[in-house]
Amino acid sequence: MENEKLLKLRKFNMIMGGLHLIQGIIMLILAGTVIQNISEFKPTITQIYLFYNTNTMSLETGIKQLFDLPFGVLVAVFLLLSALAHAIISLPKFTNDIYNKDLEKGINKFRWFEYALSSSVMIVLIATLFGVYDIATLLLIFVVNALMNIFGLYMEKLNSGRDKKNINWGPFVYGTIAGLLPWVVIIIYMTGNGNYDMVPWFVWAIVGTYFVAFNTFPINMILQYKGIGKWKDYLYGERTYIVLSLVAKSILAWLVLFGAMQP
Repeated sequence: MENEKLLKLRKFNMIMGGLHLIQGIIMLILAGTVIQNISEFKPTITQIYLFYNTNTMSLETGIKQLFDLPFGVLVAVFLLLSALAHAIISLPKFTNDIYNKDLEKGINKFRWFEYALSSSVMIVLIATLFGVYDIATLLLIFVVNALMNIFGLYMEKLNSGRDKKNINWGPFVYGTIAGLLPWVVIIIYMTGNGNYDMVPWFVWAIVGTYFVAFNTFPINMILQYKGIGKWKDYLYGERTYIVLSLVAKSILAWLVLFGAMQP
């Protein structure tokens, strides 16, 4: 019975990976040639630095342009990373065996490494939509968000085989704090203008969607470790993660992609 469950889960991963792949390819086409606004939307990433102005005899702030961010392509990459992760855990037999053995221990390292990459790419793209162009800030946002997901992996490893009444919630708390910090930066940029009636609709849609998505994943983890209802079976929680990943990432990716059509 357990082997049958794992076989169904493998097929489920293949299907979900295919759906991510199809969307990613469509986005690449749209961002490449079809929709001009998206293909042309490439925020210029900058570096802020101090320099000594010999005229004023004081230190002043300078800004140097580094490169243009291929926004539309990176939105597609966000989904393609998920497709790649599903392919890695479901197609080669040896990685599928590792995946299955980890699931028996209540661990899925593939999930957390993929989330660490894909969600960090997305949060950087969202940050640029709100005007965060400084390379140092974007790098910090990427790394802190990635660490949030590594805390998720540590949560699973630390509590593998542990009794449900004796769960160590430390990594969950630290991961939540790490996940909130990039949004503190984004909100600071978002509220800087003060003219909220001038904020485009898609901006609020992105914030709302990400907030809901941000909460559904930790809720799924809580239900798993509390062993509530169907979540007593770790594989049920795994399937829920996969569904949440497809739904949340698809909605968010399309919103962010068309957010590139901003003025």
